[in-house]
Amino acid sequence: MSDWTDVTLLADFPPGSMRRVELDGTNVAVFNVDGSCYAIEDLCTHDGGTLTGGAFTGDVIECPRHGARFCVRNGRVLSPPAYEDVPVFPVRIDAGRVQVRDARWDDLEG
Repeated sequence: MSDWTDVTLLADFPPGSMRRVELDGTNVAVFNVDGSCYAIEDLCTHDGGTLTGGAFTGDVIECPRHGARFCVRNGRVLSPPAYEDVPVFPVRIDAGRVQVRDARWDDLEG
């Protein structure tokens, strides 16, 4: 899938904010870190729980269930009990709108 999906207006998405959006059945968490936007799958790789209910500080999201921490800039796991990174998604700002897309299948569409 290569279509961009609107998340919110950038004006309504200040630094320190997070939003959740669904992309073809995949929940994606979008974050504003100091004016730059990032997106990761909203799924803890430890047990499959959602991340968006957890504490978001700086560029780190903490899983509300067991405390695994992930960098929202690159999806890297920062602390156990998770040991696998979470997938990242491309984000852009277009005409003042924060948009995200699922690029995982782009190579298969060609």
